[in-house]
Amino acid sequence: MWWLIAVGAFGIFGVLTSFVEMGMFAVGAAAAAAAAGFGGNFLIQCIVFALVSIALLVFVRPIVVRHNNSPGSRTGIDALKGTSAVVLERVDENGGRIKLAGEVWSARSLDATAVFEPGSRVDVADIVGATAVVM
Repeated sequence: MWWLIAVGAFGIFGVLTSFVEMGMFAVGAAAAAAAAGFGGNFLIQCIVFALVSIALLVFVRPIVVRHNNSPGSRTGIDALKGTSAVVLERVDENGGRIKLAGEVWSARSLDATAVFEPGSRVDVADIVGATAVVM
């Protein structure tokens, strides 16, 4: 019975805090509850909990972390870097305007000698403050 309470506690804590590790502990507690159901003593239950939890942390957690840190999951200004934009007002080293992701942004060229005329497409190299650095 205590292992099922632990499953619920780990599950609730995991949902409230978004710690994926808590879900792994919940699975370990469920495995320990299953061991208890099959008549395993408390030592066996604890060993099952530890082995299942550690196995999930060692083998599954790296996959989850890699998936969450993939380039497809970039947000905010990181998601805008490397995208394409259209020049609205002439862009040079001193400034200009571009349309980026449906919004008008101030911009300047990465290369001091580069000049981009209205209508041309540029790539966003970086975002500095509220200014897109383009090339």
